[in-house]
Amino acid sequence: MVHGEGDGLPSLVIDRYDRWVVAQLLSAGLETCRPDILQAIETVLAPDGILLRHDVGVRRREGLPVEVELVAGSVPADVEIREGPIRYLAAPWTGQKTGAFLDQRDNRLAIAERMPIGGRGLDCFSYHGSFAIHLARRAGSVVALDVSGEALARGAENAARNGLANVAFQEADAFEELRAMERRRERFDVVVVDPPAFAKNKGAVPQALRGYKEINLRAIRVVGPGGWLLSASCSFHVPWALFLDVIAAAARDSGRRVTIAGHLGQPVDHPEIATIPETGYLKALLLRVD
Repeated sequence: MVHGEGDGLPSLVIDRYDRWVVAQLLSAGLETCRPDILQAIETVLAPDGILLRHDVGVRRREGLPVEVELVAGSVPADVEIREGPIRYLAAPWTGQKTGAFLDQRDNRLAIAERMPIGGRGLDCFSYHGSFAIHLARRAGSVVALDVSGEALARGAENAARNGLANVAFQEADAFEELRAMERRRERFDVVVVDPPAFAKNKGAVPQALRGYKEINLRAIRVVGPGGWLLSASCSFHVPWALFLDVIAAAARDSGRRVTIAGHLGQPVDHPEIATIPETGYLKALLLRVD
């Protein structure tokens, strides 16, 4: 419902999951407006409950408490959401961001269309398995990698919710597992690389670029001939130009022909303002690998 500066309301995030609202007030200035903001949510959206997900580090830098606070009604631990043909559970109290990664939903649908019937998919940094489950509707098999066993358990529940038994949820470091897959000469028709932000601040950019190049190089090498790679970055400190440079460097070192088939980004409810580059944090490339 509100995407901070993109909607003219800096530091404010408001997401609606069915009948419930999860919000974040991320600055000290905005906190002074808390009563008016909560009243506006009640008036406009009339939710069954409002949860404040204030467990983010930026509030600490503003001298604000870091906590999760129920401020109206009740909000369940899980909310089923629908994304195209897929259903999965968001976790308003404990999940990343406000409970789910809503900003990748268009990209999940886009890459799923590239999965050949009966093909093989790989979802790196899978979290709750949202990309993997979309791929699994058409694939013969999908491998979902994540370092969090708890996240993968939720992913398995989401796969079962959709009647899909062809996803193997594997607890592993994506960097290490991709190297092992390359040594075993494994190949996939579709690979998704959607890591957490490698650059949390400007000082982390050089190391982040090395990480993005490494993970994309390894991913390219396990894509089968004529297959697809969706590579994403949610680090707004890494702009499009640097991200494209990283992909080019990885493609060059891989020895493969990599074609950019599409520039992807944020859905329409995450508007990007031309004069505020931070609002355009999500970058994704649809790549064909020959």
